[in-house]
Amino acid sequence: MSLTAERDTRSGAVLTVTVLSAVVLITAIAPLATDMYVPAFPLVARDLDAGASEVQLTLTTFFVGMALGQLLGGPVSDRTGRRRPLLVSLAVLTLASALCAFSPSIGLLMLARLVQGFSGGWAMVIARSVVVDLTSGARLVRTLNLVSGIAGVAPIAGPLVGAAVLQLSHWRVSFWIVAALAALMVVTVALGVPETLRRPGTPPRWSGQVLRNRAFTAYLVVFAFSMGTIFAYVATSAFVLQSMNGLSPVMYSVDFAVNAVGLTVATLIAARLADRVPTRTVVGVGLIATAVAGVALLAGAVWFGMPLPVALAGFFVLMTAQGFIGPNAGALASAQVPDHPGTGSALLGFLQWCMAGVVAPLAGLGGERTAVPMAAIVLALTTFSLLALNTCQKGSLPCVES
Repeated sequence: MSLTAERDTRSGAVLTVTVLSAVVLITAIAPLATDMYVPAFPLVARDLDAGASEVQLTLTTFFVGMALGQLLGGPVSDRTGRRRPLLVSLAVLTLASALCAFSPSIGLLMLARLVQGFSGGWAMVIARSVVVDLTSGARLVRTLNLVSGIAGVAPIAGPLVGAAVLQLSHWRVSFWIVAALAALMVVTVALGVPETLRRPGTPPRWSGQVLRNRAFTAYLVVFAFSMGTIFAYVATSAFVLQSMNGLSPVMYSVDFAVNAVGLTVATLIAARLADRVPTRTVVGVGLIATAVAGVALLAGAVWFGMPLPVALAGFFVLMTAQGFIGPNAGALASAQVPDHPGTGSALLGFLQWCMAGVVAPLAGLGGERTAVPMAAIVLALTTFSLLALNTCQKGSLPCVES
């Protein structure tokens, strides 16, 4: 049976091309709503008479909203179903994005971004739950990798679209684009996404029942730490490549896009491997590659002042490896809690964005002087991830394989 026509015999729903397309678009919300907007920071500060730190807070409030929306949206959808909460969240996302475009002050923009992130996170966690409802085993791994791979185009296209918007129009148009996409998703879900929850029930109190599943918690750690590794790179790569090595902004953007392509290709390769190679093995290979990159980056930072070839190669391997880790660890975690897919997805999304918020400032402690904090954090996260993965050996904890 093909991926896009797989039927869940328990609920009668089908993973059609329309459903899969909706999931991909919803998954792309965060990078699109962020990457299109970041290049306009100086213009936003000028137009709204705000300081740089105030404009940066609009990014922080978005991520806070994303984390909270995912934490709350998953359990609610486990209790009430997927379709109605998804439609409501997408409608709110449309209105919040329009409010961002209209905002006359930085304070209102912060509030609108908080609501935008909350509704977007709510929609994203339900979209992931829809996939868990309709697939299992190797098909679940393959589908989540496919979704991540296609949605991974957003971080590549986002800055380019944002730059084009600034060249041709006003920064507020970026928010109108997000609003239009959210409105399109409302129509798509209303017409083409059925209810997929087979049996609404009461979610575990404060997610405790899910977290007591040791295998789920182990894969949760690997999944979240992969996001931490990505944001350690995001927070420091501009300083390492531009300030420390003299790369121009254009060349830095090219390298950033190349690394994003590497990550996207890796997720698509992982999707093809789902029926052929044990998923834990793919995750393990990704972690080993990350460790090698981390060691190279740390050595380059400590003893050689981070030469450009080491930085370029290390960052490429680091980011490409995450394509083998994050989506697969997330799929393995979701497979451990099939009775509470929304709550499991909520915890995955919440910890993912919390980790991003914590790691980014820590990795940036070196500023323009040294990349040692970034490399040390990468190695620490990878070490803990390997230990967590090791606890899921066959015979000790449940381990879903292809």
